[in-house]
Amino acid sequence: MDDHGRGSGPRPADSGEDPLGPDPLGPDPLDMDPLDPGTPDPLPYEGVWRFTAPAVDASVPQARHAVRDLLYRQGVPVSDDLVQGLLLIVSELVTNAVRHAALLSPMLAVEVAVGAEWVRVSVEDNHPYRPTALETDHSGEGGRGLLLVREITREAGGVCDVEHTSSGGKVIWAALPLKAVRAS
Repeated sequence: MDDHGRGSGPRPADSGEDPLGPDPLGPDPLDMDPLDPGTPDPLPYEGVWRFTAPAVDASVPQARHAVRDLLYRQGVPVSDDLVQGLLLIVSELVTNAVRHAALLSPMLAVEVAVGAEWVRVSVEDNHPYRPTALETDHSGEGGRGLLLVREITREAGGVCDVEHTSSGGKVIWAALPLKAVRAS
């Protein structure tokens, strides 16, 4: 995997509409003005990291390990349960990109954005198809990945979405709070 390091790489696009209402995770620290004296200094673990990889099966465990190692290396205050949820989300999203987008998108990108109170993982590819979480036939194999991503995200008190990119592809992301939140 190519590690493009810390930077301001593409983030999920703002569609201008918020189907989920106010952001339950609060303001996005990446949207704050660093010149504004009211803006708190970033914590040592805050930042954005982006990894690219070929859309092949071997990239699934590589992406999972890269995200895990990044969280620990940066000292992100995450519980073991949250790490396991994030890694499962990354695995599912990268697997979907490999299985369904590789023909039109031979490369994929995994991004990890960490704020003071949240962590967001996203997977971007250049395939224009925007998947939806569909109910699956219990006799069939597969087809449950996005349902699993939504359930893990919901249980953690986070949000997830699929959005188009300016290049015509898509980015699927999940943002989870760093502090435990119980789903109602």
